[in-house]
Amino acid sequence: MRVVVGRIGKPHGIRGQVTVEPRTDEPDLRFAPGAQFVIDGPLQLLTVEAVHWHSGRLLIKFEGIHDRSWAETLRNTLLEIDRDPSELPDDPDEFYDDQLEGCAVELIDGTRVGVVTEVIHLPSQDMLSVTRADTSEVLIPFIGQFVPTVDVVAKRIVINPPAGLLEDLDSVESE
Repeated sequence: MRVVVGRIGKPHGIRGQVTVEPRTDEPDLRFAPGAQFVIDGPLQLLTVEAVHWHSGRLLIKFEGIHDRSWAETLRNTLLEIDRDPSELPDDPDEFYDDQLEGCAVELIDGTRVGVVTEVIHLPSQDMLSVTRADTSEVLIPFIGQFVPTVDVVAKRIVINPPAGLLEDLDSVESE
């Protein structure tokens, strides 16, 4: 299974380094020297030659990219890896986005809410975008207090939302 783990940003310096926006909770594992990424474009495969953090930014030097001009052509390229679908994060309370997407979401009493269509990564916390049967969308903060049970094997998530989170906008507007 191919998953996105980062996006190349602007070049850094004149020797082909680029900034990378990690899209993984495991940047030290995913961006280690020798790691390979599948990309769209003429190269189709990038291999990490060197990596380091500088002022909070991940800087990577890829094999074969030796100048700023060539590095500039990679800007906004998505870095993907082939990951075994059965692979799990080291922390049992962490999940890959693709494991959560497609999970049925229900309340503690078993009432069906909808299906997770996307995991949104915000600076403060992650959100589950849940599409309901009527095609409306509701965002659920992905924190233990509101999401006590995640069973990726059974593709089931149980939520305990705060009062008002699941209210229909029509009923609120008519009051």
